[in-house]
Order: sequence, then C-alpha cells, then structure tokens
Amino acid sequence: MRAELQDLWRVQRPEVVKALAAAAAEGDRSENAEYTYRKKQLGGIDRRIRYLSKRVDIMKVVDQAPADASIIRFGAFVTLESSIEGMVEYRIVGVDETDASKGYISIDSPVAKALLGKGAGDCIEVELPENVTAFEVISVRYL
Repeated sequence: MRAELQDLWRVQRPEVVKALAAAAAEGDRSENAEYTYRKKQLGGIDRRIRYLSKRVDIMKVVDQAPADASIIRFGAFVTLESSIEGMVEYRIVGVDETDASKGYISIDSPVAKALLGKGAGDCIEVELPENVTAFEVISVRYL
C-alpha cells in the first residue's frame, strides 16, 4: 500500500497533471474530450491517494506468529477439508489484502470469523450465500 501511494504521488499524478495542463492549453474546455478525461483521471487518482493515506495511517503490520501457533489468528495459513470442495487452503488477511485467486480471505469474511480461535481437528459450519458448508481444520501454520 505504501509503494502504491508513493507511485501515485511521484509518477502517476504528475503525469496526469502534465497531460491535463496540455489539454487545457488547447482552448475551449467545454468540448475538449482529453481535458474531461484527464480531470476524471486526476479525480480518481486523488480519491485513491486519500483512501490509501487513511489506511496507511491506521494499519498495523503483523510480522510474527502468535504465541500459540496452533490456534487460528490473523495471518494464519489454514488447510481445511470442505464438505463441498474437498481440501482447500486459505490465508486470513486484512481487507486490503484479500485475493481469492491466492486463497487470501478477509478476516471479516464468514469463513475467517468462524475459524478464528479454532485449531487442527476442529469442525465448523458456515452459512455461505449458496449453502451451508462444513469445514474440518486439517492444519494451521504461520510464516
């Protein structure tokens, strides 16, 4: 998030401001599609900068496993056996790190909420939009 924020400030925003100034110099702004496009682009960049700035200020980096690494907490890699999908592996992450293709699920998701505090051998049932799914915790590990 910090790298993206830096990139927005140092690279993307200056490029768009320069392009916006060039479009503005072309004359009548009311019918200038390039000017309108660049203003919208700059607005999007500024919104993202505001969002990231707020998130970076409040985020806390968790860089060590909890004292009891057998219990599921934030940052855990969890191998589960699902009643529907078979074996699945998830990592419990913050909302900004969620990536379904990697198996990274938000700590606010129904599955993660049900898993917190559990350990290997525990079973849970989670009501998902399409059905109720049962999971058995096979293993818990941390980096």
